[in-house]
Amino acid sequence: MLAGSANVIMQLARPGVGYGVLESRVESGQLFRHPAKRTRTTLAYLAVATMGTERERELFRQGVNRVHAQVRSTDSSPVTYHAFDPDLQLWVAACLYRGVEDLHRIFFGEPDAETAEAFFRDGAVLGTTLQVPPQAWPVDRAAFEEYWTESLNRIAIDDAVRDYLSAVTMLAWLPRPLPLLFGRFNRFVTTGFLTERFRAEMRLRWTDRDQRRFDALMSVIAAIVRRLPPVLRRFPFNLVLWDLRRRIRTGRPLV
Repeated sequence: MLAGSANVIMQLARPGVGYGVLESRVESGQLFRHPAKRTRTTLAYLAVATMGTERERELFRQGVNRVHAQVRSTDSSPVTYHAFDPDLQLWVAACLYRGVEDLHRIFFGEPDAETAEAFFRDGAVLGTTLQVPPQAWPVDRAAFEEYWTESLNRIAIDDAVRDYLSAVTMLAWLPRPLPLLFGRFNRFVTTGFLTERFRAEMRLRWTDRDQRRFDALMSVIAAIVRRLPPVLRRFPFNLVLWDLRRRIRTGRPLV
């Protein structure tokens, strides 16, 4: 959850994804208008992709498809995009997979070869739960690194997307006084989770002193996380998955 805003920045750094979110005509998916619903949907996607069954992922995919069909560029859009574009969806999945690896290194140390391979293999599900065909996922970790390096040449955050992401980072979508209380802290940890390339695109300042403070904070949080029982470590995703399964049983919308 702490790294959520950083991963959003990474995803929206691709102009097609950034403007797909910024110009989306899906009213219920607007974070600043429906923060609770948008957050629940995002967490449900992560929960069902990583902990759900294949049937649950298929049902969720169908719900996402109905919404994504409405997300496409117009003649006035600065870039051309469509939410069904598998290339853009692959980038989103790649950012999430990269985020999982980075968090594991921070909280648990460098993964061993078996764990790293499991992360990579399971990372494909983050894409196939959307519209990414299985064969589009890189064949191995070396191929992923090549894809990632090449994709970094395709990111660009302009003023409009940067303003939107800055507001997200400062928690402006939450009710008052939460942005005032926690906005600056969230911006700090968000900047810490980003690499220099993304910080530069967002024009976020980061010093050696900031890095030392961030490392110290993560050390404390990691020590706590490692001692948590699994049920708490998985929160709130286990709760969101329970809600998703309840929605499936009662025939309520999933997205």
